[in-house]
Amino acid sequence: MRPGMVLFLLSWLACSQLQASTEPTPVDPELRAELMRTIASADSFQDRFDAEVWLLDMSTRMAPFIPDEQARLRLLRLAHQAAKRAGLKPDLVIAVMHAESLFDPYALSSVGAQGVMQVMPFWKAEIGRPDDNLIDLATNLQYGCTILKFYLDKENGNLRRALARYNGSLGSNPYPDRVLDYWYSYWYVKD
Repeated sequence: MRPGMVLFLLSWLACSQLQASTEPTPVDPELRAELMRTIASADSFQDRFDAEVWLLDMSTRMAPFIPDEQARLRLLRLAHQAAKRAGLKPDLVIAVMHAESLFDPYALSSVGAQGVMQVMPFWKAEIGRPDDNLIDLATNLQYGCTILKFYLDKENGNLRRALARYNGSLGSNPYPDRVLDYWYSYWYVKD
């Protein structure tokens, strides 16, 4: 077993015990329904040329963070697909991943949030999918993008407030500031 996996499993075990002792956060029923509706997947690029241009651009930008080209391209394809399905800009989603996990699919927060988008495991039970694997990139991105889009809609397009809600820090600016800084400094794509 890889040393990183051993550390992940030990961290997961410690956090799962911590999480078991805390009260679950009440979940908005509309958000639960939206997560359930987005389980199906779809292709997200208009044509092959658009895909090649975007993937090459983003892959070049992401190379310092993920040296393995295949892993980088897989993450980018899945991020683009999940973002488009949710109605988000893919480059914004990449900025959120940058802030949340530094693109580590095995990231685990001190409160139990998992994966590249740092999704809390209680969401699986909320939508009736307890067997979903939040470490799986496609699953994690699907959950994270759906949640972010829900908060963006709930905040009438106010990205700062939506990001703060996503992070559980509504009323505080450091998290939205960090995501927006990463977005505009590294990932922003002009339409």
